[in-house]
Amino acid sequence: MANRNNHYEAAFEEYLRSRGIPYVAVDEARRSLLGDGTSLKSLDFIVSVPGKTTWLVDVKGRRFPSGDVQKQYWKNWSTRDDLRSLAQWEELFGADFRGLFVFAYDVLGRRAPLPAEQLFHHRDNLYGFVAVALADYAGAVHPISPRWDTWAMPAAAFRRIARPLDTLLGTAGK
Repeated sequence: MANRNNHYEAAFEEYLRSRGIPYVAVDEARRSLLGDGTSLKSLDFIVSVPGKTTWLVDVKGRRFPSGDVQKQYWKNWSTRDDLRSLAQWEELFGADFRGLFVFAYDVLGRRAPLPAEQLFHHRDNLYGFVAVALADYAGAVHPISPRWDTWAMPAAAFRRIARPLDTLLGTAGK
């Protein structure tokens, strides 16, 4: 099951339910092992929109903005393990499935990653769901921390390729 202690994933799941989008929440309790002993980070959700791509989703919770002293917008980092595992899941599931990072931004201030009508209220928080396909993201990231093996895109590049989740899933206006 999805990690319902993670407010980003709980909000994402409620977003899917509220729009009637079919999905499977993946059990994240353990990493998956391939036949050769390779360990894979679990997906968060498999999302299927009839007549569209089936997405293998990894939810990335971020604050918007982040940072206490210097406000930073559009944080979009992931780990090499996230990238490698999602690519492996794509390969295992086959051509009809595509990896997708969903950046679930918890809106903390007056600025938001999306227009007000595209924001999602869950519990006492406001979220903006922005998505980028693995193929687009992986081709544009660069290392930001060798110690943590984290990767990200410059904010301007991320904003060019990321899409509101409503647009990507065809649920705008629902």
